[in-house]
Amino acid sequence: MSDHDRERETTVIHTDSGGGGGGTVIAVVLLIAVLALLFYMFGGQLMGSKKTDIKVNVDTPAAGKTG
Repeated sequence: MSDHDRERETTVIHTDSGGGGGGTVIAVVLLIAVLALLFYMFGGQLMGSKKTDIKVNVDTPAAGKTG
């Protein structure tokens, strides 16, 4: 008997998961949002930005003087 005359056995596997990956997409978007928020809050220190001291001196007229 040759291979062509033999009956073939097929196996079909059915799964009921069918998730589609929607949860994964939401998790990735939330992770990116959290990382962006952390970079916004602490990014200046991480990138080595310099602190600037700004001093503004305003001369105001004294309360008792008349001009």
